[in-house]
Amino acid sequence: MTNKIIYYPDCKYFRGDIPCRPHKSEGYHCETCPVYSKSVSRILIIKLGAIGDVIRTTPLLTKIKAEEPNSEIWWLTYSPEIVPSLVDKILGFTLENVVTLKSVEFTRIINLDKDYHACALAKEINAKQKQGYTMINGKPAPANDEAVPKFLTGLFDDINKINDKSYLEEIFEICGWKFEGQEYILEFDSSKKWDIPSGGKKIIGLNTGCGARWISRLWDNKYWIELIRLLMDNGYFPVLLGGKQEDENNRKLEKETGAYYAGYFSLQEFISLMNQCDCVVSAVTMGMHIAIGLKKPLILMNNIFNPKEFELYGRGEIVMPEKECKCFFSPKCQNDEYFCMDSLKSTTIFDAIGRQFTQ
Repeated sequence: MTNKIIYYPDCKYFRGDIPCRPHKSEGYHCETCPVYSKSVSRILIIKLGAIGDVIRTTPLLTKIKAEEPNSEIWWLTYSPEIVPSLVDKILGFTLENVVTLKSVEFTRIINLDKDYHACALAKEINAKQKQGYTMINGKPAPANDEAVPKFLTGLFDDINKINDKSYLEEIFEICGWKFEGQEYILEFDSSKKWDIPSGGKKIIGLNTGCGARWISRLWDNKYWIELIRLLMDNGYFPVLLGGKQEDENNRKLEKETGAYYAGYFSLQEFISLMNQCDCVVSAVTMGMHIAIGLKKPLILMNNIFNPKEFELYGRGEIVMPEKECKCFFSPKCQNDEYFCMDSLKSTTIFDAIGRQFTQ
């Protein structure tokens, strides 16, 4: 009897190692399955990156599904927990998964990381078409002509500074498409209930960190304190946001100002907490991308990056220091004369917040 059972390995839902989702959820067998979908292409996205980098790459999925609805999408990343369920196979960067990828033939590989190991892997995996970056002569290099402009902005600061395209425009062009406002795809568990004592006031999330590497973006506590007091004096309810790295400092800010701080949480809980906010203030961090993914008005503090890089979808503003930043794309401030973030006034951010509720 078992020899007569039919299975369709060309279906996008077929696994081979375990039952497919339609069988587990509905008990379907291949020969009578109403959701059988023959995979006509298999696409691998390599975007290892940090969580924020993965989130801001998700608009590509909407375009892929529109252009190739029967495609089977794979994604290799360091952050599998944030990749949307729209992806058919989500792979963490492990030896086992790398071995698997080398045995699969893809219709297309989209590698958006210029890390040596990402480029080396993109070169070794079999694919009819390769877009983004690969390895040539032992060094990262564009895999297709459309990837050259983005490649050059990562090599030369002067070219980066005059670039007038957002990251999303650039990666869509790498794939041969035009960015048309496709939104981030951010999935999270919304079941957690938060009892934030805002009293009906607008909740302003203050994402106070900037990461351990890019300390040239750091806004001093005295300015956060000024902003918090301005918000509280004018009928807003500030909520301090951050991870474990920001916990100690956020507790200091809470003690100094009385601003609400609930602590630090898992990624899913952090996203859920930020979702309670009416507006978010952040430097260029993971929190920035989460706010965009949640479609929250964002006040983005930027000093060391080209502001044209960021796509806010018409929600929020980018605020810059009054004094020129002389440390373009530098993790640490190199300027002995002044620290540019000291010229970003708390009133500038406060006024930007106010405009989000009057437009």
